[in-house]
Amino acid sequence: MKSKSERLSEILGLSPVVAVLQFTDVDQAVLTSRALVAGGLPVIEITMRTAQALDCIAAVARQVEGAIVGAGTALTPQTFNAAVDAGSQFVVSPGVTQPLMDANRKSDIPLLPGVATPSEAMGLLVEGYEYLKFFPAEQAGGKDYLKAMSAVFPDVRFCPTGGLNAEKAPDYLALDNVICVGGSWVAPAGLIESGDWDGISEIASAAAALG
Repeated sequence: MKSKSERLSEILGLSPVVAVLQFTDVDQAVLTSRALVAGGLPVIEITMRTAQALDCIAAVARQVEGAIVGAGTALTPQTFNAAVDAGSQFVVSPGVTQPLMDANRKSDIPLLPGVATPSEAMGLLVEGYEYLKFFPAEQAGGKDYLKAMSAVFPDVRFCPTGGLNAEKAPDYLALDNVICVGGSWVAPAGLIESGDWDGISEIASAAAALG
């Protein structure tokens, strides 16, 4: 059986960009996810910042062929477990706590925990985490900060998220310690509201080509 790190590596390695999205409407979540998959971005993180997030995760998991749906902004063991029950194939947190790691330890679903400092990365390495979210990427020091981390953490791969766009993403993806980036620019709110699914697929296709 593959380890959780191996499964997370496979998920994050599917495309250079993880779509990080927030929904209040289940139908929009499904249609947006289909457009992203059609454009070549199958990995979709739906943040748990709305009352409808779990329903959206469940719907995408059931209805969108080819989508690898995960839950973002998991802050507690309760939200982690609820995300798993909804059908999440991976869970993302902006930081980490011992109770959250304990919940992950009891689950087969991998956790991508967030860090912003070397001390946080060291603590997670001790716990066996080799894939980390660097958050908030731009505000925490950007690509130069992350490049400096590579010398002292050669075995860690990062998914920088926070403040990235189509122009900034290539600089991060060029770093040896970056496996992918996360961003919401691949599905602009205006295109979701207008139902421009072809437009979202075009943006996704351009993002997929960054890898």
